[in-house]
Parts: sequence; C-alpha cells; structure tokens
Amino acid sequence: MPIVGGLDIHRKQITFDYLDTVTGQVCRGQVAPADRAHLRAWLARFADCEDVAFAVEGCAGWRYVAEELAAAGVAAHLAEPADTAFARGRKRHAKTDKTDARHLRMLLAEGRLPECWIPPGHILECRALLETYNDLRREHTAWVQRIHAVLFHQGAPALGAGTLRTGPGVAALQAAAAEHLSPAGQLQVATALEVLEALEARLDTVRHQLLAAARQLRGARVLAARLYGVGPFAALALTCWLAGEGRFSSSRKAVRFAGLDITVYSSDRKGPPGRLSRQGPPVLRWAVYEAGKTHAAVSRCRPPGQADGLIRLSGRIPASRGRPINHLVAGAAPKAPRTQVRLAAPGPAPGRHH
Repeated sequence: MPIVGGLDIHRKQITFDYLDTVTGQVCRGQVAPADRAHLRAWLARFADCEDVAFAVEGCAGWRYVAEELAAAGVAAHLAEPADTAFARGRKRHAKTDKTDARHLRMLLAEGRLPECWIPPGHILECRALLETYNDLRREHTAWVQRIHAVLFHQGAPALGAGTLRTGPGVAALQAAAAEHLSPAGQLQVATALEVLEALEARLDTVRHQLLAAARQLRGARVLAARLYGVGPFAALALTCWLAGEGRFSSSRKAVRFAGLDITVYSSDRKGPPGRLSRQGPPVLRWAVYEAGKTHAAVSRCRPPGQADGLIRLSGRIPASRGRPINHLVAGAAPKAPRTQVRLAAPGPAPGRHH
C-alpha cells in the first residue's frame, strides 16, 4: 500500500497519522470539527492516489468515517477496540490521540490489525431500528413501573396484570388516581399516561418497519423458520449482528460474541461465577433471551421436529444449575452460523463483527 494510515475518532476532532511508503514521509494532524463535510474535504487530497488504506477503531462515529472513506475510494479497515488495545502491550507512556492514530497505522502496515466486518448500509439501518425499538420498550416499561410506584407509595389499590393495555383498564386507573391519590400523585399518573401513549404510537411505527425489514432479509426468514421460538425481531437481530458466512469458526465464539457465555471464577474479579458475561451487543442479547423465554413457555406444545432445537445447542451447559432460561438463550445464538446460509448481501469476508 503506497499510503497507509490510522484515524483516531473523537467528537471534536479526528486525529490522523499516515505514511507514504514510497517517499517515507509521515503526515500527522487533525480534522476539526469531526463531521462529514470536513472529513470529505480532507480526503480530497487522496483523489489522485490509487492505493490508500486507513484503519479506524470500531468506536462511536466509525460509521460515517467508513462511509466517507469508501466514497473517496480509500480502503477502510475497522479495528476491534479490545484486541487493538491488547496489541499495544503494556502501557509505558501517556496515551494520546497521536499515539492511538500511530498505533492503528503501524498495526495496519504490519498486517496485525484485528479487523471487524463492516456491514452494508441496510444492515446498519436495521441495527439502528432495533436499538430504537429496544430503547422505546425500556422507556415504556420504566413509565409503567413509575405508575405502580406512585400507587403503592400513596396506598392506592394495586393494578392487575395488563391493566394499562386496555381502554377500560386505563379508565379504572384514572378513577383510582382521582379517588386515592394526592394532586401531585394525580399529575404524576396523568403525565405517565401521556408519555405512554406517545411511546406506544412510536413503538407501533418502528414495529411495522422492523417487520417489513425482517420479511425482506433472507437470513431473518431462514432463522425464523428453522429456530423454534425465534420470531421476526429475534431473527432480524441475529441476522444483523451474526451475519456473514464463515465469520465464526465455532458456535462457542458466536455465543461469546453475543455475551451469552457463562462466566467462570477469576481471581481478579469479585463477581460470582455462573452468570452471563453480558458483553457484546445488548440488543442481540435481549432478542435471543426473549426467544429463549418463548421457547421455554411453549415447550410442552412444540412440534416433534423442532422439539429440542435450542436445547440441543445448549447441551454443553450443565442442567443442574437450575437456570433453564440461561441454557436456552446461551444455545440460540450459535444457530445462525450453523445454518450455512449467507445472512446479509453482499456477503462479507470472514472476520469479527462490531
């Protein structure tokens, strides 16, 4: 590569460090502010260069940087943050933006860069929709819990399960608030109901978009058909984060990537063993966990051919631990690589996925 470099991304500036292997000249500096327009103007200097490559760490902001690099004809290499930091070795000097950019450049030039897969645009859009849906769900749950807390705090009768899901239930809540709550408590409940109405409207919109996306992706359709308990959302999440044929050499690595592997005792940690590691994409972990719960809830009425689809995959986890849901979700993630189908188009090269 005649020109090889590294970019260290921050909210206010992008620090660059690149080497011209023909002349031996090293250029360092910053692109500020860090946005598409200024980055595009800076990349114009490489318009007449045929072979240019830059390494970018897979942190916040990598998407627009990788897109602008590709648009300018520059090869973008996405580095896995944890492995990149490990490749630095023991820290002997102060860590700065300049040293980070130089470190990325040296790893790329030496062929030691721990690369992630850069997914195509439609997969990134589906990821963003899934993250938005998950955030809205969490907010919805939080506001429902606030209503229950206000009722309990002021001694009002408790709400039944699913009361807020129906019109009569909401009317009963409003009547109970007017009878048992103080003016401030009534305002809290009224505010929560208004927020819940807005959240439900937005959830409905995002839900329809996700269902349409799941119907269009072949990988999501295949997973929903082959994995009992996996619905459109879980199949779409598995496709977006585990996509690419040959990316994982074993199902164990897919489980570890999703953060669903069972932790073991370590002397440098105080946490007890036997818990989920919770590392990796939280939306993927949520989707697979929900699929595991659905599978467990309907385990008595499973079709014969699909009876043990998830349990077979989680058979390596001892059943004596008494956590059947963890067993199910820990075995659901690896199914995607085992289907031997290309989950996203165009297909990526084997590698990690950020």
